[in-house]
Amino acid sequence: MADNTQPIDESAVVLTDDAGRFLPCQVEQSFQLNGREYLLLLPIDAPIEIFVWQQGDDDDDVLMDVEDEDIDQIFLTAKAVLAEQNLMLQRTAITLTAAGELPEAEEDNCLTLELDDLDEAGNPVTEEFQILATCFYEDEEYTLCTPLDPLLIFANRNSSGTLEVVTPEEFQLIRGRLEEKLFDLLE
Repeated sequence: MADNTQPIDESAVVLTDDAGRFLPCQVEQSFQLNGREYLLLLPIDAPIEIFVWQQGDDDDDVLMDVEDEDIDQIFLTAKAVLAEQNLMLQRTAITLTAAGELPEAEEDNCLTLELDDLDEAGNPVTEEFQILATCFYEDEEYTLCTPLDPLLIFANRNSSGTLEVVTPEEFQLIRGRLEEKLFDLLE
């Protein structure tokens, strides 16, 4: 069976996690690869990251990811702060999201975070975020951001037709073939 790559217009799917939370996504591309259907998905609402300011080893304040189990504690505060900007914070599968129109990203409300990973050249990988708001909870300062680059999610349809997010291990196994498909589309 030949591998097919098809752009899909105006198609949406819903991912579900083990906790029963949903994440509506736009299907950007559909791939047939090794007899399985793979989908490149983009969340319909804006992905939201919550960071906390903590004191680092050199006494400088650094932004740290808020762990999933800690999000429940500050969720209502973060939701209220984003509501002031007409954004509705949602506890969705895979990532938090915000429904509503994001403000324009400007240089003074953006930040670049250095991740723990290195690229092929050995340089630190960075990610850029737009700061939407800050809030305080139990004397700690939190920053609510959305990534400037789109959050793309790879999923596949299992034999029962249910969508499953591709695990990092599986992604590494099929990465080369998926990249080939994407490059073919760009040409």
